[in-house]
Amino acid sequence: MANVTKADFIAQVAAQAGTDKTTAAAVIKAFEETVQATVKKGDSIVLTGFLKFEQGQRKAGTARNPQTGEQVKTKAKKYPKVSAGTSLKKVVNNESPAPKLAKV
Repeated sequence: MANVTKADFIAQVAAQAGTDKTTAAAVIKAFEETVQATVKKGDSIVLTGFLKFEQGQRKAGTARNPQTGEQVKTKAKKYPKVSAGTSLKKVVNNESPAPKLAKV
């Protein structure tokens, strides 16, 4: 398995959409900013069948330092939560064919 860099991802999106890398980069940047702002407000984004972005919340509690055994209080926190949708899960598990990608 190879890691896809952001630059590689932008190039693939540009090829797939039939546009230039600058436009693809702007769209991806706008997507990132929209997801961040929406999830920060506490709203969720559901891309049906693909992904769900939402805000999770951890309660305050206690944890233990594994080196010293000392009990440590933890603060309540919010965190980003991403869940895979049904169609993405089916593609990953070879239950559905993956979309054909354009040549980069």
